[in-house]
Amino acid sequence: MGGAIAALESTVIAHGLPRPHNLEAALAMEAAVREEGATPATIGLVSGHIVVGLSRGEIELLANSENVAKVSRRDFSAVLAGGRPGATTVAGTLAVAAAAGIRVMATGGIGGVHRGAEQTFDISADITELAHSPVAIVCSGAKVILDLPRTLEVLETAGVPVVGYRTSEFPAFYSRTSGLPLEHRVDDPAAAVRIIKSQRELGFEQAVVFCNPPAKAMDEHEVSTLVEEALRSAAEQGISGKAVTPYLLDHLARASQGRTLETNVALLVDNARVAARIALALRGA
Repeated sequence: MGGAIAALESTVIAHGLPRPHNLEAALAMEAAVREEGATPATIGLVSGHIVVGLSRGEIELLANSENVAKVSRRDFSAVLAGGRPGATTVAGTLAVAAAAGIRVMATGGIGGVHRGAEQTFDISADITELAHSPVAIVCSGAKVILDLPRTLEVLETAGVPVVGYRTSEFPAFYSRTSGLPLEHRVDDPAAAVRIIKSQRELGFEQAVVFCNPPAKAMDEHEVSTLVEEALRSAAEQGISGKAVTPYLLDHLARASQGRTLETNVALLVDNARVAARIALALRGA
């Protein structure tokens, strides 16, 4: 695929946000990309096919259906064979974007090392995909419910460059700060493109992660307190596995009286806008 294209993941539509905010956010992300002069390509699975550039009707299908699969690389063959609608995770979107020749994508926060991973071995497939998909990804760091220091350590081990976009600190999703410094920083799309081009000229296959701090940020200490409360609640109710993340996000939204949800939607749209700008600069480079 040619032109200035920004890929967008669809798990946020089917699993990441409650209705009707999920559909509103998906359409706002696409609108932000178009406003910058680029083309949005929201990726998902519909009727046994991978779709690069979902139509509005297909986005509405993922937003409103109950039986939407969460699709990472391991899930594609089974979901496609079964004809079930599917929403791609960061990892799934990276894999499809790389195969389609799309060089930039946007999301809210990447997956990473879960808290307690030394016992559970729960590490997101996003890490593995970032190590093998030559796509630049704009995000607001990793999901704050994760172990952020260990996530950065694993990304370093995987050889994935993590670059601050107008920041020198790893964002903590809902907040601009985490106390974790970043070694590399860029302040505009042109500088981001220079890193992307250098990465490709070296023949490296890893993605480049650009961390864009949230514009409507919450206080770091408040978020930390809310997360600890959410984790205790999940443990008390015996929630585990794939059910943990959606439970925690819902708990945070309710406990913050909707402020985490508002921040989440705002950063998704802003990251889509930044990804579009980088895609445009990359096309002209």
